[in-house]
Amino acid sequence: MSGITRAKPVAGPVAGLAARLRALTPARVGLGRTGASVATRDLLDFQRCHALARDAVQARLESAALARTLGAIVGGSVFRLHSAATDRATYLQRPDLGRRLDETSRTLLLERAESKSRDLALIVADGLSALAVERHVAPLFEELLPKLAGWRLAPMCIVEQGRVAIGDEIGALLGAQIAVVLIGERPGLSSPDSLGAYITWEPQPGRVDAERNCISNIRAEGLSCTRAAAQLEVILSAARRLQLTGVALKNEAGLLQKG
Repeated sequence: MSGITRAKPVAGPVAGLAARLRALTPARVGLGRTGASVATRDLLDFQRCHALARDAVQARLESAALARTLGAIVGGSVFRLHSAATDRATYLQRPDLGRRLDETSRTLLLERAESKSRDLALIVADGLSALAVERHVAPLFEELLPKLAGWRLAPMCIVEQGRVAIGDEIGALLGAQIAVVLIGERPGLSSPDSLGAYITWEPQPGRVDAERNCISNIRAEGLSCTRAAAQLEVILSAARRLQLTGVALKNEAGLLQKG
């Protein structure tokens, strides 16, 4: 007689519920078990997804290649910047340093950015998933830029080792009314490549998260680039009309019906 114990599936009415939930989400729902543990198949899948998430956090953004790609899409200059976090280890341990530019980048913007005000600054930051940025930013811009006809755009910026709030300093230096930060989100066990978009009216150092709007889970298995671009257009138009973002915009705009 074999000493191997087969995984026992979820049985009864719960099994039907688990099957319906699994059809709606990649989350681990209703896993079978072997004794007091999960099945080897499910354990190995968990370890694989955990490794992908760790790799996404540690990956380095190829900013030079991305700058060439985005420059061709926007037809203009792209500034490559860096936060005050000198390396990945420092970035992960010191979130505060990822929220501000290093001196070289600040000087670059002060010297080369145009003095006239702009409607919108588009900023790309690696965040916690360079993979998300490399996969989704270019397709998103291809969908979004045609919707921004008539907007005065500041030079596009790519930031290495950047957090969301670094867009406040960049937007202020570029004289932009609104800053949009596209950033790799913290990887989950089913989403190592999720991109987020954070929109801030009158960006300046000291802004808090309640003053921003966020569109998250931009990826093939989540919110498509087409839908994300449509939602961004609605939020940007409402922000410019009402001259605000964040919690107040959600209240005033009725959660923005379009998209």
